[in-house]
Amino acid sequence: MTPFVHLHVHSQYSLLDGACRLADLVAAAAEQEVKAVALTDHGVMSGVIDFYKRCQEAGVKPIVGCEMYVARESRLERRGENRGNPNDHLVLLARNAEGYLNLARLTSLAHLEGFYAKPRIDKPLLAQHSRGLIGLAACLQGEVASRLAAGDEAGAVQAAGQYADLFGKDGFYLEFMDHGIPEQRAVNRSLGAVARKTGLPVVATNDVHYLKRQHAEAHEALLCLQTQTVMSDPKRMRYPTPEFYLKSGDEMARLSAAFPEAVSNTLRVADQCDLALPFGEIHFPRYETPDGLSPKAYIARVGAEGLKRLYGIDNPDQPR
Repeated sequence: MTPFVHLHVHSQYSLLDGACRLADLVAAAAEQEVKAVALTDHGVMSGVIDFYKRCQEAGVKPIVGCEMYVARESRLERRGENRGNPNDHLVLLARNAEGYLNLARLTSLAHLEGFYAKPRIDKPLLAQHSRGLIGLAACLQGEVASRLAAGDEAGAVQAAGQYADLFGKDGFYLEFMDHGIPEQRAVNRSLGAVARKTGLPVVATNDVHYLKRQHAEAHEALLCLQTQTVMSDPKRMRYPTPEFYLKSGDEMARLSAAFPEAVSNTLRVADQCDLALPFGEIHFPRYETPDGLSPKAYIARVGAEGLKRLYGIDNPDQPR
């Protein structure tokens, strides 16, 4: 079997969009005898620890990531009908512990500061927290692909160059996908020109949302739940082909024949990612306490003040 690593994968934590249970995903990766597999859920890292531990138990290298929503304007901007400010997709993978912490910061700030229909970041925030991360250009909703789809090759080159400046040329990859979608194939025909003009490598991905081809119909039912519609609705949201599954290395090699290096580049990315998460350690934040109080004495004082303010209790030790 052709060596290959899936770097763009959605689990059950891509809520009502990903249909891969983590236990089944890791088992399927182990069955394919791959060296590694990534987890890149939409906007969240909720499944990361479970995924990481399961991969370690199965002897598969875990690659921790997230598919982010990047606001085209400021993440703080909130306007537009249906809360629909334009945003672009971007896949981020943690190279190391620093990258993991930056990924956690980005996803947290996307919810705390940027949430507007979706958890969003923006490029200035990404520039502050890009160290230790690898970027992938994502799907048709990625900035590079969307510009190519619009016939704006110069804009696609410019966007790719901006991301290369953030992550370095060895840290940003153009994504090649082929799900049999005409628009996607048109983008792929222009992808080589972007790669040549920017000097950026191409990596093959399959935007995995379910494990097997026969799971496509069940995934459509999941999308119906997300969009509050029914399978009989001809206008319902659906994926255009049943190709968003965990394909074998041989399948990916056949699909990526136009970019033969794209498959081997998945191994290169996997080698670049070397994240070790420590467990069994306690990391409490350090707080500066007033009046020379110890942390224990200070929290006792805050608690006593709160009891008095909220419940009128002057002496918490007195029986009531």
